Amino acid sequence: MTLDRPVLDWLLDSDPALRWQVERDLAGAPPATWEATRARVAEEGFGAELLSLQGADGQWAGGAFFPAGFFDSPERDLPGQPWVATTWSLKDLREWGVDAARLEGTAEKLAANSRWEYDDLPYWGGEVDVCINSYTLASGAWLGADVSRLVAWFPEHRLADGGWNCEAEEGDSVRSSFHSTLNACRGMLAYERMTGDTSMRAARQGGEEYLLTRRLMYRASTGELVGEFATRFVYPNRHRYSVLAALDHFRDVSLLEGTPPDSRVTEAIDVVRAARQPDGTWLQTTPLAGRTWFDVDVPEGQPSKWLTLVGTRVLDWWDAAH
Repeated sequence: MTLDRPVLDWLLDSDPALRWQVERDLAGAPPATWEATRARVAEEGFGAELLSLQGADGQWAGGAFFPAGFFDSPERDLPGQPWVATTWSLKDLREWGVDAARLEGTAEKLAANSRWEYDDLPYWGGEVDVCINSYTLASGAWLGADVSRLVAWFPEHRLADGGWNCEAEEGDSVRSSFHSTLNACRGMLAYERMTGDTSMRAARQGGEEYLLTRRLMYRASTGELVGEFATRFVYPNRHRYSVLAALDHFRDVSLLEGTPPDSRVTEAIDVVRAARQPDGTWLQTTPLAGRTWFDVDVPEGQPSKWLTLVGTRVLDWWDAAH
């Protein structure tokens, strides 16, 4: 896909956290250009603001997955959940491209000071939730923490049908979840990309096969759409699955492993293409409820730069191979 110049200029006129990815993935800028922009993420805009909110103990909002005091506060009864605690803040900073060196000492501070709200477990060992553990695995690899327990955890907790489910640890399900499986695969891929350790590759590829056999959006039992969430795109998507998020993951897999797109994603590609507006943008759907530090994208119904970045690079990847 060739972006119209006005859309590309619109995307480039953005926070460094987004701009460097536009330069790298859509504008064909040389590495020196996008790497210089990426270095600015920690100095200005979203990245700098979020870094400034880190506490002296290494945490954000005083908690691991939830802010300190959350379970005794009225906020517990509000829709959604707050997105301001340590795990979510690290995930954002990592995905925005902040250099881990700017968080020097954070891994050690979290090892000393941060405990999971579940059973008071130590931070870098993870807990029992697949999605939480996937973010912790990736952020630990990024910051150089010891995440060896999680490296062993993911293959051990894979379900018989090939994927993962956050509810499985509580005995509530033996079937994999689209949400949990994609998050697990993304965490393992990020770990592999940053460390070079391929020990979880077989487990990750098994989870990816779970999604591919369902063509990224259909129930195995009935062939029906797994849920409306699969075709509604939102940024930030946090933990939520969509075919756009899944396709972005499979693009990352192709880049790492040097493999072409799998033909089983064809219908998902068609969904993404159909959501593209005549002007080349994608619209924000309903943002996830819950408190944030600050807004990083537009309200519902408006053209989203983040979704347009991801949608365009996914279609470019597919179209280049066909």
